[in-house]
Amino acid sequence: MEVKQILHMNKGDDETSYAKNSKIQCKILSITKPIIEETVLKILGSDLMPKQSFGIADLGCSSGPNSLLLISEVMDVIHAEYSRLSQPSLQLHSSTPEFRVYLNDLFSNDFNTIFVSLPEFYDKFKQDFKDTTTSEGPSLFISAVPGSFYGRLFPTKSLHFVHSSSSLHWLSQVPPGLDTALNKGKIYISKSSPKCVKEAYSQQFHKDFSVFLKSRAEEIVSGGRMVLSFMGRRLSDPTIEESCYLQWELLANALMTLVLEGSIEEEKVESFHAPYYAPCPDELNLELQKEGSFVMDRLEAFEIDWDGGADLDENTNNTTNETVATSGERVAKTIRAVVESMIESHFGEDLMMDTLFQRYAELVSNRLSKSRTKYINLVISLIKN
Repeated sequence: MEVKQILHMNKGDDETSYAKNSKIQCKILSITKPIIEETVLKILGSDLMPKQSFGIADLGCSSGPNSLLLISEVMDVIHAEYSRLSQPSLQLHSSTPEFRVYLNDLFSNDFNTIFVSLPEFYDKFKQDFKDTTTSEGPSLFISAVPGSFYGRLFPTKSLHFVHSSSSLHWLSQVPPGLDTALNKGKIYISKSSPKCVKEAYSQQFHKDFSVFLKSRAEEIVSGGRMVLSFMGRRLSDPTIEESCYLQWELLANALMTLVLEGSIEEEKVESFHAPYYAPCPDELNLELQKEGSFVMDRLEAFEIDWDGGADLDENTNNTTNETVATSGERVAKTIRAVVESMIESHFGEDLMMDTLFQRYAELVSNRLSKSRTKYINLVISLIKN
């Protein structure tokens, strides 16, 4: 399965769209905001800050309300710094650079939804600078760059800051050599998976991450920085609960209920493999050392509730049947908005998608009634040598 050909978040703004079901991704951006701000300020205060043109790329921007959040955060930092340095005694640079912002995602991404929101974004950007500085502020140019980030996307040494959120856990393809008999009844790594399945996923991640680093090393100037956040795990075992294997296992269970009813064939389930991998810090460090173009500035791990934590009491862990059911539905909608394109591509348009994700919601609710299961989100900040 070539992921770049089929993976896209659900388009539009209906009840199953990514735009309506991307709260988790928004929360991750909120958690990483201080790291992003710190990184941008370090660039602004360094000799790296160009006098003419500053390149920023957001890889895996998707569409919907989160698509311009990163750029908005970066521009807010720049605006605050320009305001502070507009005092006669302080100067950032003798000339104001232009800012080039590249929004990247796969070819099937709903870029048009982003484009429609750009006029309002530009107006706010101009007004912010007009209200607080004596100058008109910097020029801002936003463009879309479709394509897979597992390969070159930008001209050599054209970028100063690169960001990616909730994207690098997606592999470029399903790991080769996964025979249906090897991982029977599963669609991802599970506790019952043989060692060769776990190794296949790990090897595919290492290959992809190496290509990602090599590509960005060509595109980022020396001293440039990256902030990357994605699903991961803290320990080496890929079948621990925090590695997200359980979510895929519950989805496999939901698919198997349709098999029992004769709606789909069991062979179809067993031939579906999730192109996903949640790495651990040791795997990241190993590939960074092998590739050699980047230095790790920081690595942090954050816990995030499966449903975003909205309906659960943070202090008491108390739940009710109603809140658990609501949480299960929210998780199911979030996962559906992300994986529906892949499932439809594999099983066909006749698959009863509403029924599948209702079953999935019930399974997730049952799980959440027993344990507040969490994601682990890894955030790494890298400096280009």
